[in-house]
Amino acid sequence: MMDRNPIVSRILKAIHNFLIILLRIERRLEPWFRQQWDFLFREPSARFIQYLKNRRRKNLGLKIAEERVDPDEEESLNQIIDLMSDQMRGRFKPGGYERGGNTKTHGIVRATVTIRDDLPEHCRKGIFAEPRSYPAYVRYSGPGPNVPADINDVGFMSMAVKLMGVPGEKLMDEEKFTQDLITTSGGATFVTPNTRENVKLQYWSLRDMTLYYFLNPMDSHILDFFMQSLWNETQYNPLGQRYWSCTPYLLGEGQAMMYTFIPKTKDVERHIPGLPFGEVPFNYLRDNMVKTLAEKDVEFDLMIQLQTDPHLMPIEDGSIRWPEKLSPFIPAATVHIPKQKFDSEAQFEFAKRLKMNPWHCLPEHRPLGNLNRARFRMYYELSRFRQEMNETTHLEPTGDEVFD
Repeated sequence: MMDRNPIVSRILKAIHNFLIILLRIERRLEPWFRQQWDFLFREPSARFIQYLKNRRRKNLGLKIAEERVDPDEEESLNQIIDLMSDQMRGRFKPGGYERGGNTKTHGIVRATVTIRDDLPEHCRKGIFAEPRSYPAYVRYSGPGPNVPADINDVGFMSMAVKLMGVPGEKLMDEEKFTQDLITTSGGATFVTPNTRENVKLQYWSLRDMTLYYFLNPMDSHILDFFMQSLWNETQYNPLGQRYWSCTPYLLGEGQAMMYTFIPKTKDVERHIPGLPFGEVPFNYLRDNMVKTLAEKDVEFDLMIQLQTDPHLMPIEDGSIRWPEKLSPFIPAATVHIPKQKFDSEAQFEFAKRLKMNPWHCLPEHRPLGNLNRARFRMYYELSRFRQEMNETTHLEPTGDEVFD
């Protein structure tokens, strides 16, 4: 960590704030150039960054779907929970606590997830075992840990899908009939490679100087910064973005997968009033969701990618993108979000009672890797802390909830 000398801290804070101002200016200008830049440079840049990262990585000699637990994982997890709890205490007041991550709720909508009938036999595990439909809730959110105006947010979003009516034993007994699928729009890689580095990210986030996690010259994560920046951009509508799991999961015994949600509905509302330098609505992302679902249904493809090379498609390093050349994504299901009204106060209060945790799952989809192992206790403890501070209770939904 950097020097905590008060003078040094003030200088670092001033530099960080200046960089954030530049970033926010750039966000307001992106609609005029970002799409063209991405088309020309995103994929070549991502491949080059991944090449550099892979050159520095050691081959752990693991097998397909095999994990390796490091001796310091428990210590790292304890530090992450403490740091994120401190962030929540510093940012929210009792009764108004939000989530420590995936913080700002843009909307939670009803959906139906239908498993395809043409899925290859070796993929028919767990929720994909047979062609059927599940009722679901889909929560769209900002990354956190703050709840800022959308135009000033970090530049990616989350899509968390809670399937209901899922039979069978679950790995967390706090919910009996759900399966949670949690994704972000920040590209196919996680923001940190592992929990050890995530402690450092949470430290700088607590000091409200997150950029120094990446730019600290004494402990640089510059390649991760560049990789994240390729997908970190001005957002237009949560219903029109692609999302990735970023961490791996079992697909039955001896198989590992990543998954992604790809939008099928192309003409969703994308207008951002006030750009470039006028007043932009605080919740324009929610506004664009409301406009879209007032007019049409929206669909996503749920696609899965199998691990075929345990080194180039690692389990224990979340900063490495699994190459699609080695294993293309396979269409597995369709997420259908019908026209609906979802912005009532009752529905947002309902969202606060929900817990989203990738360990709400069948054993066939056990989360893999150190980042996912940490999520079991981290998500449980932080969600319990949030709900205690709000004096509310956890609710396992059924899909029959009424919000009128």
